[in-house]
Amino acid sequence: METIKNAANFVGDKVQGATATASKEANKDVAKDSNQGVGTRLSAAGDAISDKVSENKHDAKAEAHKQGATH
Repeated sequence: METIKNAANFVGDKVQGATATASKEANKDVAKDSNQGVGTRLSAAGDAISDKVSENKHDAKAEAHKQGATH
């Protein structure tokens, strides 16, 4: 039963990690866009950093759940 739970958590964390990656890339594009205002660009840069932290967190959790599901 624990293996099934770990597998489900692995999938959930992989999806959340992928979502954070997509958001990070979109925010990086806004931060680099010289047509945007300085405040918007700074906010997008901060959001991209936050998304990267979230991406790393979910990827690490997914790996832990993967290990739990296979052992």
